[in-house]
Amino acid sequence: MRKQRIIYSMAVSMFKILLNSIIISCFVISILSCGKSPDTIPTTPEDDTPPQDNIVMPTHIKVSVSGNTLPIKIVDNSATRAIVEALKKSSITFTAQDYGGFEKVGPLGRSFPSNNEQITTQPGDVVLYSGNQVVLFYGSNTWSYTRLGKIEYSTIEALKSFLKAGEGSITMTLSLQ
Repeated sequence: MRKQRIIYSMAVSMFKILLNSIIISCFVISILSCGKSPDTIPTTPEDDTPPQDNIVMPTHIKVSVSGNTLPIKIVDNSATRAIVEALKKSSITFTAQDYGGFEKVGPLGRSFPSNNEQITTQPGDVVLYSGNQVVLFYGSNTWSYTRLGKIEYSTIEALKSFLKAGEGSITMTLSLQ
């Protein structure tokens, strides 16, 4: 019986030591992160690719068509990071065509990293197709794409008007805000 009490007492002591270690670790971590805004605290990007050189990612880029501009709220992945880096050097202008009655698609003139996944798109979604084409949806489709973001628009009719849905080729420009 005495041996069991000694073992129990040792187990309780070890548990207390472990618990104190966890509490101290949490305290140290909270002190180290004090004063940092959520924008500067590292997070894991959507595709688990670490950000390069601690790049501060913007939350939006913009798309312009015929003198009108709408914001695109972007996701954080290797494709959007590469596109943002390209946009820091210059805007990207391309010709987009209607396809399938639900999207505008156009070549970007170069390849970007892709993280394709099966996606059912919705109006306003912006994706990368084949690593070198951007697709802006005014309808819905299911395919393997790399998600880039979503155009912020007021109504589907406004989005279709902005993208000149069904009207053939248009010139689009992607740029930083």
